[in-house]
Amino acid sequence: MDWFNNEDCSAVPVTKRLVGCILVVPVNENILLIPCNGPNTILRIYGRVLSDARQKTLRNASRNTGDNMESGRLKIEWARQYMPVLSRIREQFAKEQPFAGIRIGMALHVEAKTAVLVETLVAGGAEVAITGCNPLSTQDDVSQALNSVRHVRSYAKRGATVEEYYAGINHVLDSRPQITIDDGMDLIHHLHTARRELLDSVIGGCEETTTGVHRLRAMAAAGKLEFPVIAVNDTPMKRHFDNVHGTGESALSAIMITTNVLIAGKNVVIAGYGFCGKGLSQKMKGLGAQVIVTEIDPRTALQAHMDGHRVMTMEKAASVGDVFITTTGNTSVITEQHFRRMKDGAICSNAGHFNVEVDVKWLEENAGEITRRDGIDTYRINDRHIHVLAQGRLVNLATPKGMGHPIEVMDLSFALQALCARYIVRYGRSLSPAVHEVPTNLDEEVAREKLAALGLSIDSLTADQIAYMQSWEIGT
Repeated sequence: MDWFNNEDCSAVPVTKRLVGCILVVPVNENILLIPCNGPNTILRIYGRVLSDARQKTLRNASRNTGDNMESGRLKIEWARQYMPVLSRIREQFAKEQPFAGIRIGMALHVEAKTAVLVETLVAGGAEVAITGCNPLSTQDDVSQALNSVRHVRSYAKRGATVEEYYAGINHVLDSRPQITIDDGMDLIHHLHTARRELLDSVIGGCEETTTGVHRLRAMAAAGKLEFPVIAVNDTPMKRHFDNVHGTGESALSAIMITTNVLIAGKNVVIAGYGFCGKGLSQKMKGLGAQVIVTEIDPRTALQAHMDGHRVMTMEKAASVGDVFITTTGNTSVITEQHFRRMKDGAICSNAGHFNVEVDVKWLEENAGEITRRDGIDTYRINDRHIHVLAQGRLVNLATPKGMGHPIEVMDLSFALQALCARYIVRYGRSLSPAVHEVPTNLDEEVAREKLAALGLSIDSLTADQIAYMQSWEIGT
């Protein structure tokens, strides 16, 4: 029997019984169930802290007591310290207030790095409404923490049904955004198809990812896009870092932490050798994998071959692959004909934005047996077992422990988003309703800020070099 002294509960007898990680505390005629993490656990009775620990200990203990909002704040705080470029932009925005009176609607992966972008926009005077862009990529604690930020409302929820997903998008659109920031184009699509009454109030938007830009270009080609959108994905500072290193490292780490399998020596099949496929191939090869690339573009396939990878069709790769990763942004990349050829124990995953690359629907309808694990669904097809990660959704975010791209990578991508949003405020009304490239000066600004943060410097052209590059008369 232990005793705690407190002004509300003097000499309260407390009997400790560990039930898993729960402390059972009788108080008068009541029982309190308190998560326990050893002798330093903070006990709360009627709102009072019955411990000598103060604020520092409380912050550490909050993760053990299930305080989602505090957990989210800690994640955001952690991310913020590794985002120097966005930090510099935030300071600039706080002085300039470029978004004063502007409402921004966002559909992005709601996790810690995204929250730092939201904070940056709010520092510039914006009111922000945000929801998720994938039913399984939201971190609920970060979403809750965002709701404690002034001028921010988050509607994102992990594990959202299709109805809940689009309800979140509608809530964002209810704020009547003047700028949209999208990842996959679902927000812009819904705005153009279901909420057309809001189009007149939109100045313009930004699109984060390859799949979204593909959809936007198709929409513009059909004459259906009604406001300007900047293709943030298509600029060098996005493709060469976010797509190559971001997808490469985050998809790889998510696969490894979800399955706990060894990569070295395995045949890893990567569908698509664009920027994401190149990054994954590079990272997998670095861990000792035998990389096989499938492609539809003869030039890109030849590049993969010259980079030292095996190149073959998916039909051939299906029978030799141990791990499959799709990065095409297209539909029906791995289907019935491939599943039937796969080894027992083959692992399938998707690093593209939407869950259309691996035909999970066919597996669900035709498997003789289905076993559900945390982040892994196993399908028995005849006498073989095929494992699908994250329901075929974006593997680096939709797996239970997927954290998305590394923080430093998203510092660059979200710095571009922030600067492009400001560009839309300044010039959007004069831009045509089309897909626009990121202005080169903004792309270079982000690169220079990152170099400065790293303590790196580069050369500048001399006057003679500039003259030489601009001349057509100087030859042999």
